[in-house]
This record gives sequence, C-alpha cells and structure tokens, in this order.
Amino acid sequence: MPNEESNVLDQFRQGSPETFEDAFETLFRLHQRAVYEWLLRIVRNPAAAEDLTVETFWRIYRAHARFQPSRGFEAWARTIATHAALDWLRTQRPESELPADLPAATNADPGVVDEIRRKTALAFGRLPPRLRIAALLAVVEEQPHKEIATALGISVAAVKLRVFRALRLLRKDLQQQGIAP
Repeated sequence: MPNEESNVLDQFRQGSPETFEDAFETLFRLHQRAVYEWLLRIVRNPAAAEDLTVETFWRIYRAHARFQPSRGFEAWARTIATHAALDWLRTQRPESELPADLPAATNADPGVVDEIRRKTALAFGRLPPRLRIAALLAVVEEQPHKEIATALGISVAAVKLRVFRALRLLRKDLQQQGIAP
C-alpha cells in the first residue's frame, strides 16, 4: 500500500491532467475524514468544518504543484486546513464556545460553574485567532506540540510561546471579569 500511495502522490504532483484528476479524487477519499476532524477540533462547528474541508481541498487542488512528497500529504493537508480555519476564525464574532464536556469541579454550585464556563468561553473568543488555534489544539484538544507546529507551519518553540501568551491573556481577561483562575 505505501508504494501504491506513493504512485498516487506522484500522479497528484506531476501527472497529466487525466492522472492528476484520479489521483486528487483518491487523495480526497483517503484524507477527507481526517481533514474534517482536524478542522472540527479548531472551529468547533460541524457545518463550518464541512465547508472548510471543501475549501481545504480546493486549496490543495490549486496548489498541487507545490506539494513536496517528502513532507507527506496528511501533514501538508493539515497545514492548509489550519490556514483555512484561521481565515475563517478571523471573520467570526469573538464569541466561541468551549466543549460542554469539560470536567467541572466536584460539589460546585451549578450556577457558578455555568458562569465561569460562559466567561471563559467569552475570554477564549477574544483571543487573537493565531493564539486561539494554538491554545485550542494544545490545551483543549491536547494535541502534541510537534503536530500543532507542523500544521501551523511554525516551530515547536513558537507553538509553546503562543500557548503561553494565550493562557496569559486568558488569565488576565478572566481576572478582569472577576474570576481568579
């Protein structure tokens, strides 16, 4: 199978128009689900993730000549998907929701927990998109820094710095809202 996928990747990058179309279709079928799930982690909106999956593959289609097989298709697709998500996040209102399944403190007042969750979501939504993506993937989704760095096209140190800055801004915002993190 690895040799077969290698042939598909070669056809995708350099093939004639007939073989390119088939190769692109094969890659779409193989990687569509992974790209969708990656985008869903970032944007937290199934409809937007579907639209962004289509947008990602459209960008992949147009940029096929720049594909470097040594990097691997999935890493390249994640990078393109991350940039599409970042573009989408920049156009959205600064309110985003955190997952409802985040663990709550035991024996806590449900009203207080809801208020903290709401204020945290507001603070998260006010983060600059590039910091928000890094923090979402690192803190909420618990993705490895190396994977985030590859997807964002930055170094692992830059990911750590963005997460640090995001957490510092979140802490400051929550303190201004009367919540001591």
